[in-house]
Amino acid sequence: MQTLLTYHDRIVIWLASRRVEGLALLLSRVALAGIFWRSARTKIEEGTLFSISDQAYFLFEYEYTGLPLPPALATPLTTGAEHLFPLLLVLGLFTRLSALALLAMTLVIQLFVYPEAWWQTHIVWSAIALILVSRGGGPFALDALLAARRAE
Repeated sequence: MQTLLTYHDRIVIWLASRRVEGLALLLSRVALAGIFWRSARTKIEEGTLFSISDQAYFLFEYEYTGLPLPPALATPLTTGAEHLFPLLLVLGLFTRLSALALLAMTLVIQLFVYPEAWWQTHIVWSAIALILVSRGGGPFALDALLAARRAE
């Protein structure tokens, strides 16, 4: 029994290490970024880098009718944010700010667009974003590199 507890303690210590936490935060950043990046790319004309499609404007005008912004403003703002913040998350640059922005977008989607989607989808997005807001990007993020340089 003592040997089993010793192995358990070693595993727990390893799982609580900075390296494992860094990997978990990296995967969290990539997961949340992927959700919003894929959404952003559906709003872009096929074959272009960043030309917003007519279909995106149509969705914001006729399907996302509960938004508190006019569709002509909400479409490019959302499309831009869904490109910028995921990119920053993957890089681990301004991680807390980017995760907070995506959390705010999640809450807007929850409140104004798809209020029935909390338990199926938005609670997971919110949990990932809150982990990143509270913990930051971890050691495998540009934020950590910049912090180390500032400390020199």
